[in-house]
Amino acid sequence: MKARRIGAVAAAAALALTLAACGSGQPAATGGGGDSGLKIGIKFDQPGMGLKKGSEYSGFDVEVAKYVAKELGTSEDKITWVQAPSAQRETLIQTGQVDFVVATYSITDARKEKVSFAGPYFIAGQDLLIRADDSSITGPDSLTGKKLCSVTGSTSAQKVKDKYPGVQLQEFGTYSECLPALQTGGVDALTTDDTILAGYAAQEQYKGKFKVVGKPFSEENYGIGVKKGDTAMCTKITDAIKKMISDGSWQKSLDANLGPAGYKPGAGNPPTPAACS
Repeated sequence: MKARRIGAVAAAAALALTLAACGSGQPAATGGGGDSGLKIGIKFDQPGMGLKKGSEYSGFDVEVAKYVAKELGTSEDKITWVQAPSAQRETLIQTGQVDFVVATYSITDARKEKVSFAGPYFIAGQDLLIRADDSSITGPDSLTGKKLCSVTGSTSAQKVKDKYPGVQLQEFGTYSECLPALQTGGVDALTTDDTILAGYAAQEQYKGKFKVVGKPFSEENYGIGVKKGDTAMCTKITDAIKKMISDGSWQKSLDANLGPAGYKPGAGNPPTPAACS
């Protein structure tokens, strides 16, 4: 009987030690960055904003994403970069394939029905990229009968459909697919945000071949998309954007990534991030 009591006490002590050991480690992260890392959606084909070259990622959006991740407790080496084409951004967020998206993502009422937005962190304007020797296109009003390239699911394509029905719109999967067609005359112009167009015009293989018309015809408020209703994450990201602007990192990143293209940010920059929407 005594032996049984001793065995029972020993077993209880061993169990207690095991439970104590299990509880002594750090709890697993449950989202929001930290040791668990972050999955961030960006564009892979937009020079100056979001570009993947080999194993390297560069651009203003990438720098914003890194800064936000750092403020959420995640170092750069714990970030998993996920390609986020325009037409797939809401799906990536809704299905949890990414924690948030920083991909020239304009805040619109239609998108706010599906995801929440932190920001804005930048204000761009829709413009036109044309061949350098083309003098026939001077703005959106001169596009009637012209072949215009844009991307499926983008606000740029939708605006053209709504405002300029005389345009022959051709929608591709990515903006980079439009460039060869523009160069060879398959299309007459490419339309999207001026930030993206400036990056393409500055690419080494296209230097001197394209030009930005320079007459923006919209205002695009770039936000960071998160899962609909995730107010906690959205608020943390908005606070990080405010800090990036106030400590000078925002301007430094903008100059480094879009300065070489001769791009000058329009009115309203840097923006004042609003409450999460």
